[in-house]
Amino acid sequence: MAHVPQTFFDALAVRTWCGLALRALGRAREEIDAINVYPVADGDTGTNLYLTAESAVAAVEAVFEGHDAHGSGKPALADAARAMAHGALIGARGNSGTILAQLLRGMAQVLAADGETAHTDGEGLRLALRHAADSARQAVAHPVEGTVLTVASAAADAAGAAEGDCGTVARAAYDGARTALAATPGQLAVLERAGVVDAGGRGLVAVLGALVETFTGEAPRAVPVMSASFEAGSAEVSADAPDECADAPGTGGPAFEVIYLLEAGDTAVARLRERLDALGDSLVVVGGDGLWNVHVHVDDAGAAVEAGIEAGRPYRIRITHFALGDVHTTGAERQPRERAQRAVVAVVPGEGLAGLYTEAGATTVLARPGEPPASGELVEAVRRAHAREVVLLPNDADLRHTAAAAAEQARAEGIRVALIPTRSAVQGIAALAVHEPERRFDEDVVQMTSAAGATRYAEVAVAERQSWTMAGICQAGDVLGLIDGDVAVIGSDVTVTAETVLDRMLSAGGELVTLVLGDEAPEAVADHLETRVRESYLAVDTVVYRGGRQGAVLLIGVE
Repeated sequence: MAHVPQTFFDALAVRTWCGLALRALGRAREEIDAINVYPVADGDTGTNLYLTAESAVAAVEAVFEGHDAHGSGKPALADAARAMAHGALIGARGNSGTILAQLLRGMAQVLAADGETAHTDGEGLRLALRHAADSARQAVAHPVEGTVLTVASAAADAAGAAEGDCGTVARAAYDGARTALAATPGQLAVLERAGVVDAGGRGLVAVLGALVETFTGEAPRAVPVMSASFEAGSAEVSADAPDECADAPGTGGPAFEVIYLLEAGDTAVARLRERLDALGDSLVVVGGDGLWNVHVHVDDAGAAVEAGIEAGRPYRIRITHFALGDVHTTGAERQPRERAQRAVVAVVPGEGLAGLYTEAGATTVLARPGEPPASGELVEAVRRAHAREVVLLPNDADLRHTAAAAAEQARAEGIRVALIPTRSAVQGIAALAVHEPERRFDEDVVQMTSAAGATRYAEVAVAERQSWTMAGICQAGDVLGLIDGDVAVIGSDVTVTAETVLDRMLSAGGELVTLVLGDEAPEAVADHLETRVRESYLAVDTVVYRGGRQGAVLLIGVE
């Protein structure tokens, strides 16, 4: 459906562009995945670009919702642009998503500079596209021509030669990018062998097409994904195309993709770049102002994470194993990975619980405080589980609709998905404890649902602001004890509040207490609560886990 075109760059233009870009990438995702042969033929470039854009959209929407809630009208261009860049940075996936995040950050740095009016016209857009292309190239350790970097530079060059308003400049950038994309097979041998254009570049053209639509109201024509020589020969590109064009025999490649967010200073990041460059390839480090997104392909994933720890504070760590015989071998050697019959996908609030769930065989999605996963991220996890049947554990009441949307999309792809409405990670632990893949799917889901439903859950947290609760008015810094989602206790001491909460829960009976300690929990709280259970409640066992940076000081489950 056509929309009213924007005439200049403001916050609404940022919002419109992000929404249209997400829609364009959603339409092209499978096509882009199918032609993904460089730098690794792992068939996920389209998905990674989509998830990166989805995170940018969520951040921009949050800014608009915040202004609506306070009755302050629409946000300034600088606020929307910075939100777009920050959202893309924290949600960047894969090599392509990380570069897209830097492109958006480069544009935001220009659009958000020098007040509201300085860079809202065609000249501002030309400057933004130029800075985006240059900063993205600088973020890549070893730039290669014939990739998204080439397409971005061509877009900036074409925009720089254009005269006129934002619509004119956007269309010039799109045309320049489209021409450069068509030439990528002649610049990279792996693309030429496959007869396809660069997947990351194809995604960027979709994003620039959304920019054209934002300022003109017209969507540009479709972009071919096959090279001219293959089109002439009527060759077909399918999802199996990467099998025919992976690295030449014997060249091999790193075994792992490592991605994490990093809080660190510029000097430490400069040293980190050198260390990671020596460890592997496909190194991209984007960001700034103390927050970075690090992406690298390595054989020693532990060393890549340790390098991040030495540089600062890494979190949201994602390690993907390029399975042997999968993405670094020729088509003749590569064996398709057999789908498992059943898998469990769970959202978890901290690294400690992620490890626990993973050890139990679940595929996990890490949810940081204040950064809930989007439906696309859950769908990606379901795909990653690579099973015919999937049990989805959202472990958060607020994720019910998000998880339902993800389950519906996965079902449309032919995966049988059952959503168990777990409202806390401790309910998920209970469900996972009775999971038996050998049972009939329906029976397994019933047993897991029953175990989750029989588990009461609580958490102990610190209030961030004054607010009205079911237990009265709390002040910032008060310790809150929530039982089944409602504040039941307001206290001043974590251990005392936790004991009160636990006593209330056990007054209704119970056989097992699960304690999940956050990083901010007092050292003695677990011992104190275990002693309390042992001395006051006969035949009740206690298990303790370390949850890491999970948001809540303490999670409690009673079943």
